Amino acid sequence: MNITEVKIRKIMNEGKLRGIVSVTFDNIFAVHDIKIIQGDSRLFVAMPSRRDESGVFRDIVHPITSSARNQIEEKILDTFAQEQTVHEQMKYN
Repeated sequence: MNITEVKIRKIMNEGKLRGIVSVTFDNIFAVHDIKIIQGDSRLFVAMPSRRDESGVFRDIVHPITSSARNQIEEKILDTFAQEQTVHEQMKYN
């Protein structure tokens, strides 16, 4: 399965939530509301989740293997960095 599009929906500059993205796979399957979070040492990707009846947040969709997670996270964070650069340039022009 190939990532065919990463769309940055929102960029935030304050707080730990830095962005919200959608990812399309093979031009046929989309996952929305993936969050980009500022951790203690780096940005990371959090899959869409919801609170279950016991109050615990559970991922609605997630990669099964660590290699798939790494591939998805790398593509999202690369696209996010590019979008941030464009966003900053537009701000100063």
